[in-house]
Order: sequence, then C-alpha cells, then structure tokens
Amino acid sequence: MKTTSVQPFVIADQTIQSGHQLELDLPISAMSNRQTMSLPVKVYHGAKPGPVLFVSAAIHGDEIIGVEIIRRLSKRPSLKQLAGTLLLVPIVNGYGFLNRSRYLPDRRDLNRSFPGSETGSLAARLAHLFLDEIVERSDYGIDLHSAAIHRENLPQIRVTSEDDKLLALAKTFGAPATIISSIRDGSLREAASERGVPVLLFEGGEGLRFDETAVRAGLAGILRVMSSIGMLPKKANQPPSITSFVSSKSNWVRAPEGGLLQLKKRLGATVEPGDRIGVVTDIFDEEQYEIFSEHAGIVIGRSTLPIVNEGDAIMHIARAAEAEIAGERVEAFVDHLALAPMFYEDEII
Repeated sequence: MKTTSVQPFVIADQTIQSGHQLELDLPISAMSNRQTMSLPVKVYHGAKPGPVLFVSAAIHGDEIIGVEIIRRLSKRPSLKQLAGTLLLVPIVNGYGFLNRSRYLPDRRDLNRSFPGSETGSLAARLAHLFLDEIVERSDYGIDLHSAAIHRENLPQIRVTSEDDKLLALAKTFGAPATIISSIRDGSLREAASERGVPVLLFEGGEGLRFDETAVRAGLAGILRVMSSIGMLPKKANQPPSITSFVSSKSNWVRAPEGGLLQLKKRLGATVEPGDRIGVVTDIFDEEQYEIFSEHAGIVIGRSTLPIVNEGDAIMHIARAAEAEIAGERVEAFVDHLALAPMFYEDEII
C-alpha cells in the first residue's frame, strides 16, 4: 500500500510538499528533429494522508475524450480538500495524440506493450516509464478510453470477474454499464494487476470526438470513486450514483454483406431476440439484408460509418437477462446527466 502521509511526495526526483501541486514532464525520447517528447503529469499532494490514485488518458492517441475529463477534474474546487495524492496523466501516447493516431510512430499499440523495457522499442520504453513512475507509486488507477474512430461507446466500466473489490469500485463509479471482460495480454490493466494496483477501465464516446454525456459520466464516476476511497469528503453535492447494470458477456454483430448501413438502434437501447437492429442495402437498393439480434441486451457500442464491408463490426450488445430493467437504468442515467447541469457547468468553457 503506497498510502501517503503528510510527508512530501517524491516523483522523478521532484519533491512535492503536502498541500501543494506540481506539473512536470517526464522525458521519453528525442524525435528525429531533435525535439524532446515527454510524459506530462500533474501531481496534487493533499494536506491529509490518503491513498495514491492515478488517472490516465490517451494511451491510444486518438482516444481524446479522457483528456477533456482530466481537464475538468483538475478544475474541481473539491481538490483543495484532497486527502492522499492524485496523479493526472492526460496524454500518455503523445506521439499518437499529435498525429491523431491510435498508434505510436512504429505502429505499435501502447496498450499491448506493457510492462515494457527500459532498452526496448519506443512503445516498450514508454510503457516502462509509465509503470515505473506512475503505477508503482499508486494504490489505484482509472484509465480513460473511448471507442476507436468511426465507432461510439456507451459510457461503461470494464473489469475482470476475479477481483471483488474492483467490481465494487466499478459499481461505485456508476457508469450505466459494467462489463466483465478478460484482461488483454500486454495491457496496462494486466501489468498494473500484477503489481497489485487495481485499475478501472472507462470507455465512452468516439475517437477524435468529445461526447458531453461520456465526459460527464467519466468525471462523475472518478469523483465518486475518490470519495469512496477517502480522498474527497462525502458531500451532498457529489453526483448521485445511478445503479449500473452488470453484464458478463457481450458480442459484436457483423455486417452480413457489404453496402450501405442503416442502424435501427441507438446507444443504450434495449434489444430482444429477433429485434430488427439494422439493414444493409446495395448502392441501387436492389438487395436488402436485414440484421436481427440473437440475444437480449443493451447496445453498448456501434459503428458510425454508413458504408460497410461484409464482416465489419456494426453493433456491440451486452447481454442482459432482464434487458428492459437494464435499459431503464441506462435511460435514468442519461436523463440525470441531462437534467443536472449545475454540477458540471463550472468545468465547461
């Protein structure tokens, strides 16, 4: 347990006194034009003892929604009452962020490159630096993602089924959906778990886009988690929790043919077996291929491209035994975010 006291917090040879904050840049490498790339970190070291939490975004450079969530989090007045230490890392993959790309310059996926190596590839070195300087100093982590470009995700938390404490934190986060999913080899979640640091993975919105519902969901969830682990006081104006529905299985529905796609179900919609969820037509409308759901559940992801090839993933459905009840929870969640602007308006410029 890396729980901090009121002693100074040390990171990258920098010392932060209790009750203070510091922005720093951790050097990664020199680019071909001699400019130095670095990992930007903002440290809030509270005046009271408490745990260390990191919040990271843009491990995939085109998944920018977490950058906005962290920006708004950094402006919260309640951070003045922080207990413990908060590490904000808004752009992990700066290379991909600058190039509006998911990947690093060598086309490696950073979230398949952990634990990395101090002397390995660019991806390996960046993964090693993040683990060494951020994860190793933390008790908890929240990693913010979005769908890839041309897809959109319902706000959701992903956890494994093996960790009851992490599942409890996921429910505290209060996203409309909690998805039980296996850990990918080489991922940050895997490397952090092996070091005893539980990490919640948040998904919401679309690559290279801001989505206000997903931003608000991410911000509110982080604040709820911080309150539950003793980093922030429990206040009446904390965002209320909406009961998340939990799904242990999900599947992508794929296009049966290539052509023009029209989806008939929005994000968060309830589907039942046999429901018509989309149609693919050819360019002259001489052939139509209707697409039906095989399972009951909730739409947690979907394509935003109207042009598809045979086999393209078009809709992600999380199984739910009581799909109607799960759908009502999702609807209540979205309604709450839309009807509670006072909580969020201070963060919006």
